[in-house]
Amino acid sequence: MKKDFYEILGISKSASEAEIKKAYRKKAIEFHPDKNPGNKEAEENFKAAAEAYEVLSDPQKKAKYDQYGHQAFDGAGGFGGGHGGMNMEDIFSQFGDIFGGAFGGGFGGNSGGQRRMKGSNLRIKVKLTLEEVANGVEKKVKVKRKVQAPGVSYKTCSTCNGQGQVMRVTNTILGRMQSASTCPTCGGSGQILDKKPANADAQGMLLEDETVSIKIPAGVVDGMQLKVANKGNDAPGNGIPGDLIVAIEEAEHEFLKREGENLHFDLYISFAEAVLGVSKDIDAVNGKVRIKLEEGIQSGKILRLKGKGIPSLNGYGTGDLLVHINVWTPKTLNKEQKQFFEKNLNDENFIPQPEKSDKSFFEKVKDMFS
Repeated sequence: MKKDFYEILGISKSASEAEIKKAYRKKAIEFHPDKNPGNKEAEENFKAAAEAYEVLSDPQKKAKYDQYGHQAFDGAGGFGGGHGGMNMEDIFSQFGDIFGGAFGGGFGGNSGGQRRMKGSNLRIKVKLTLEEVANGVEKKVKVKRKVQAPGVSYKTCSTCNGQGQVMRVTNTILGRMQSASTCPTCGGSGQILDKKPANADAQGMLLEDETVSIKIPAGVVDGMQLKVANKGNDAPGNGIPGDLIVAIEEAEHEFLKREGENLHFDLYISFAEAVLGVSKDIDAVNGKVRIKLEEGIQSGKILRLKGKGIPSLNGYGTGDLLVHINVWTPKTLNKEQKQFFEKNLNDENFIPQPEKSDKSFFEKVKDMFS
């Protein structure tokens, strides 16, 4: 079982943005590979701290993590920030600026200290039906992404010698201060274009269509973002590709209304069906479900079908389908029908006689949310 992100960084859920950043810097310096050469446990702790910071430093990701836990990011196979899928280059390229000169300015992705650029992310929306949300689905989408053109070549940037950063020494009243900044020549990649094919852009890239397969887990919610690693734009030279960010959009269902993991269905029945009892077919997310209504069922009654709702994204079971009974009162009657009801208007069987076990509307609503 994965360790809690707050526990990894040693902070509380109420920690401020500055406290989160400070805690991550402390952990990352403690477990940095330069301080722990060959130590696999330290490397895993270093990756875990980076994953925790990646999520908790982003307000949207943090809110989703607080609500759904780890499953909001890494329960879909290839999505999310699970540190088992992160490599050292990812961490160095994303968070190296937090450390400043803590490691001599050579805070990079390999033993030589060379920094690897990461390509830009791509963002798309995927619209899902309620059935797809309930059952999970694999979607194939076509994206336009920048890839290195065939025949392109790069060479080491002479300005920064492949470091991606340039060091500056400034004389101050406190003495000589050293600072690092992104190389203005290569933009931080450590490499510049050497040979460019005629059809490539200024960075040696081509725009190509690619079909990407996205596995979406059951239980996702509208607005949630999933990540497909390395399916964004390529980076120049020996950089690593960006990611494809997939925003979930849930289509409205014709009959079912979603409330978290529960579903609601309004069932309208005639007065005769309410009196005599009847069997009805209900549209559920996994097909039709037949229910039997007892004789004399009352309008407003709620029938709960256990496990017929939406699966929990965290794997904690499945919600229910709540069937709301609505007795439909006819607006017009023929002469014979009207005479029947006039005749029975004062019959004790037609006079409302609610039992103590019959709950009021407000009690039903309270039960629904408890």
